[in-house]
Amino acid sequence: MTTARRLVLVGSLLLSATGMPLHAGTPPGGEQGQAPAANAKGTDASAVRLRQRIPELMQQAGVQGVQIAVLRGGQTAWHGSFGLANAETRAPVTDASVFEAASLSKPVFAYAVLTLADAGLIDLDTPISKYLPGRYDVGDDARLDVITARHVLSHQSGFPNWRTGSDALRIYFTPGERFSYSGEGFVYLAAAVERLTGQTLEAFMRRTVLDPLGMTSSSYVWQSRYASLKVYNHGLLGDLAGRRMPWRANAAASLHTTAEDYARFVSAVIAGKGLRPATARALMSPQSRPDERGINTATVPPTGRLAPSLAWGLGIGLEQEGEAWSIWHWGDNGTTKAYVAASPRRGIGVVLFANSDNGLALVPPILAEVMGGPSSACAWLKQQGPAPGFGPFVASLRSSGAAAALDGYRASRAARPADQAIDEETMNRIGYVLLRGKKVSDAIEVFTQNVADHPDSWNVFDSLGEAYAADGQTALAIQTYERSLQLNPANAGGAEALKKLRAAAGRD
Repeated sequence: MTTARRLVLVGSLLLSATGMPLHAGTPPGGEQGQAPAANAKGTDASAVRLRQRIPELMQQAGVQGVQIAVLRGGQTAWHGSFGLANAETRAPVTDASVFEAASLSKPVFAYAVLTLADAGLIDLDTPISKYLPGRYDVGDDARLDVITARHVLSHQSGFPNWRTGSDALRIYFTPGERFSYSGEGFVYLAAAVERLTGQTLEAFMRRTVLDPLGMTSSSYVWQSRYASLKVYNHGLLGDLAGRRMPWRANAAASLHTTAEDYARFVSAVIAGKGLRPATARALMSPQSRPDERGINTATVPPTGRLAPSLAWGLGIGLEQEGEAWSIWHWGDNGTTKAYVAASPRRGIGVVLFANSDNGLALVPPILAEVMGGPSSACAWLKQQGPAPGFGPFVASLRSSGAAAALDGYRASRAARPADQAIDEETMNRIGYVLLRGKKVSDAIEVFTQNVADHPDSWNVFDSLGEAYAADGQTALAIQTYERSLQLNPANAGGAEALKKLRAAAGRD
């Protein structure tokens, strides 16, 4: 079948399946950072609270820039833009600013695949290898011929999230056996879709989803107009981290978009637009259940205990909401973050983009405001709200150095409960940012504080030992690594580092 005939067939089948063209009108939106009109389905009070809280939360979390869209009645009721697109130039985020959707790319691609299934061009339970002959990149592993689109979309392919460097791709368990989150699976399925449709992934996504839904700012590849529109990413300490410019589409991670555009997609999903009713229901129905350990059980064995109240549909996460399921997904490209959550039953939802490493810290309090309660998904991701004092500590660290920043931090937290301190993992990450930035003395100060706060953690001693070694303080490095190994004799990396330090010091 020619590409032209194939496109005509897809269009006609979509029309017959839904009774209307695959199109959603542009939903009403507010101006930048403004509350909606009073008749916006009772959302004005919530929007006013968000307008007030988001800048405060950003300051607490050390987040530079944010875009948000809130859905009520299944449509965008309000959207806002806050903070900086670039911390150095002080350019502001606007409603036209483009963000990386990161893994929020996956649900959009999954939706497009489901339109192919409705059109009869792909079967979700037929091995993908039938559509993409050859061994792909897994050598002679016969399990490749078991992996289906349903396995990929529900993260049961057996692939890791991402392969390491130039390593060959591996299948770690029998496809369909269990959940393990995988971007590689989406890349594999996308290769099959390109062959099946005769189009590049970008062209396919634009024809199938982006243009029909009016997502005019969105693309899976870099566009020249993004040079003036795309925000810059920022590291944990607020340092500028550049911008990615993907020239090749990645179904799992390369979507560039705005909160308003992505909210149009969410509106379509929760309304079931563009899909047969049974397909729309399947998208938001449990296909797999994640382990309580977290997203990756390919390379790390599962506990065998399922995460409470969570499941995975066809390309999107599910969270139990009484007898129904709400949808959610997070995005994490390192120095940029994203999150979406929506309740089809209640017609409410939120889309959040942040151009900062710590952006997901905004999610729990914003979800509580919009969705009306705590999130099981955030608990599974181990994502907490902003640590009190984090933002001021980071700002002081950048301006005054670690010693002064830690003095202020210790004084400010003295009046707070102990559980409101910056957590061990975050403080350790701060130390490593400093260490990688050659600010070794500051890193030692931060790691020392973490050791004082967590004296029973082998990991904080390991990190402090690494900083001492980098500073040439061999005796202290040896002593610190020894303490780490006392707490965790299985710390193989620490044992190897200690062996080298002792050899260098002539203490074998």
